[in-house]
Amino acid sequence: MTAPEKTVADFWFDPLCPWAWMTSRWMLEVEKVRPVEVRWHVMSLAVLNEDRIDEMPEEFREVMRTEAWHPVRVCIAAELKHGPDVLGPLYTALGERFHLQGLPRDRATIEAALAEVGLPVELADAAYSDAFDAELRASHQEGIDKVGQDVGTPVIAVPGADGEQIAFFGPVVTPAPKGEAAARLWDGTLLVASTPGFYEIKRTRTQGPIFD
Repeated sequence: MTAPEKTVADFWFDPLCPWAWMTSRWMLEVEKVRPVEVRWHVMSLAVLNEDRIDEMPEEFREVMRTEAWHPVRVCIAAELKHGPDVLGPLYTALGERFHLQGLPRDRATIEAALAEVGLPVELADAAYSDAFDAELRASHQEGIDKVGQDVGTPVIAVPGADGEQIAFFGPVVTPAPKGEAAARLWDGTLLVASTPGFYEIKRTRTQGPIFD
């Protein structure tokens, strides 16, 4: 008996976003309970917000101008130099440090994440260089082109009714569902993606990310 063909889900993330982190942990759970393969891509909150920084609260402005660039630049450099398969493990190593351990989003933390997944720590140099910004913007724009404007991270693209990918912002969920709960949310995601004309379900968030 042959294994079922895997469904591809393309996932755009920024390592700084706690909500993208929650959704990404759900997708890793989905891979365990459904024949699904996640392909990871980089998007950037810094790029997304660069034309509206002045409208943001003061505490976020400097982050968007400076450190928001650092992890995504390192991720895109790692992908370009070592292939797309390194993105998933690197994202996990960065996210565990940023979101679970609460470590500073600095060079030392980035270097530790690189070392954990067997990548050269010198890739951290990319954090402070615009050498790969064109590729970063292209990866970001690929996700935005699929989902449209007025969204954030994560962006997930899944097969629709005719096999063509349909992209959504989200799902935004906390805590990340496990086991059969993860499978049901995935099945629902495919269901709405296969419904022509479906765009949005939303309610106000009443709690922050619950990490486990």
